[in-house]
Amino acid sequence: MKRARLANGLDVTAIGLGSAPLGGLFTPVSDADAQATLEQGWAAGIRFYDTAPLYGFGLAERRVGAFLRQQPRESYVISTKVGRLLRAPDEGAAEDDYYKSGQRERPVFDFSHDGVMRSVEESLARLGLDRVDVLLVHDPDDHYDAAIAGAFRALQRLRAEGTVKAIGAGMNQSEMPVRFAEAVPVDCFLLAGRYTLLDQGALDALFPVCAARNIGILLGGVYNSGILANPRTSAKFNYQDADAALVARALALDALCRKHGTELKAAALQFCMAHPAVTVAVMGARNAAEVADNIAMSEMTVPQAFWQELRAQNLVDARAPLPGGA
Repeated sequence: MKRARLANGLDVTAIGLGSAPLGGLFTPVSDADAQATLEQGWAAGIRFYDTAPLYGFGLAERRVGAFLRQQPRESYVISTKVGRLLRAPDEGAAEDDYYKSGQRERPVFDFSHDGVMRSVEESLARLGLDRVDVLLVHDPDDHYDAAIAGAFRALQRLRAEGTVKAIGAGMNQSEMPVRFAEAVPVDCFLLAGRYTLLDQGALDALFPVCAARNIGILLGGVYNSGILANPRTSAKFNYQDADAALVARALALDALCRKHGTELKAAALQFCMAHPAVTVAVMGARNAAEVADNIAMSEMTVPQAFWQELRAQNLVDARAPLPGGA
């Protein structure tokens, strides 16, 4: 598998395994399926793994850690996130709409320096590892000042001490990471759903800033929560039900793929990986078959004629690089 350099000597595979599905995103995942997913990813050559306390309220970290503890520590790179502590919920707390993990604890935002240090300690305990390689401030959308004053101060300290090798933020928007890049010497961003066949907003400011400052992009949400995997049935876009206009655009892209004898998922993944700012495509999976499919989509032939027609029909931003230079 193609590899790239992220930061401070971190050698990563071009495809990573995201663990939100292993935390029961939308539907539960059995222990057996989680284990098979991780085994398939390893067998396919994946050596970058992303997790977070949020994913299944600790379940994803436990599952990923249990698997990676069986592997040589220097053979993989793992990232997790800070900004949420898992705590017992108040009496009568509502059920979560996203994660079906069976875990009792619920996430509580805490972007303070001390909160981040506690978060790292608790994540290491769940993972059963002595360190992680990448730490990301998770979803600080409404907490910019706290993230700058607290979370990033803690992360810079951990990086300076050599506890972690790379720091950054993981977000579902491309605007605030630009502000972080200008305020903090970050190494990478995990950007979810904001550079895809349906959304190229990252081209406006984030990707140029990252290129200028040598900041890597870990790209999640390549399929925009499923609409670019299957636009036909109960399509999701960025974790919500997709509106009719988005479904229509996805169906038009799918029709163009079919015209050229290829698949929408292959086009969606390879479009993202063609941008030089993208270091790793972080692909979620909930079973071994989905991992195998993700790898197959990265390798499937997408004809140059497809990319040329995609450009000619103005279906993507003219600034977006396409595979093969189409």
